[in-house]
Amino acid sequence: MFGLIGCIVGQVLGLINKRLENHERIIEKGSLKNFKKEFKTHYGLMTIMFVSYIVLLYVSKIDLELWYVNIKLFSYFILLPLLISAFIIDWRKQIIPNRLVLTIFEIGLVVTFLEGIFSPTGMSLALNRFEGMVVGAAIFGAITLLGGLIAGKEAMGMGDVKLMGALGLFFGVKNIIMISILSFLIGAIFSVFLLVFKIKKTDEYIPFGPFIVISAICCMLLPEDVLFTSLWFVFSGEWFIKYIRK
Repeated sequence: MFGLIGCIVGQVLGLINKRLENHERIIEKGSLKNFKKEFKTHYGLMTIMFVSYIVLLYVSKIDLELWYVNIKLFSYFILLPLLISAFIIDWRKQIIPNRLVLTIFEIGLVVTFLEGIFSPTGMSLALNRFEGMVVGAAIFGAITLLGGLIAGKEAMGMGDVKLMGALGLFFGVKNIIMISILSFLIGAIFSVFLLVFKIKKTDEYIPFGPFIVISAICCMLLPEDVLFTSLWFVFSGEWFIKYIRK
């Protein structure tokens, strides 16, 4: 059932992404007619969402007794297609539409509000999420500001800053820091790959939004302790020490 819902969501994403790219209203007078005119089956997105929803459901499970435990899971079901949309649009156009980021932010506020009311640790959980919003935006805002001062140009777009702030409402402080670190790690590896194989030139802009999206999805699917241990293994130098000893 969730796989089928994923297919439907993937098809809808394919229809609205172009409108988001062009900063057009998704729903307006005559929009249904335009959708019919532009309609085509988006098999790639349907497959991605089909697999993503099933994997997310398998990893997180549904609690049939304590319904409020499922708020986080269902917020991920809503967030996931929005992240994939951000990935596609930023890769194509090097921009993350404000409407898309604002939607993520609004949903994050609703999720924080619901968990704040119904969860036994609601107040501390809600506070952690708001702190995550501030920390996420602050980390990338500082990098953008320093990049402008040192290099004379933006190190990354404001869309990335706003996206990280919005994601902080879903993931909280610890996870948003891990997403930040992981996104820079993935970005560095992928950028080297693109430059080595001359897919991108050294003076060509590489959008950072897709790396944030990949990191956020990893945070959704991987247990927090596994993600933290993996990052610690990489950045603590344990892998290098083990290699030397061998």
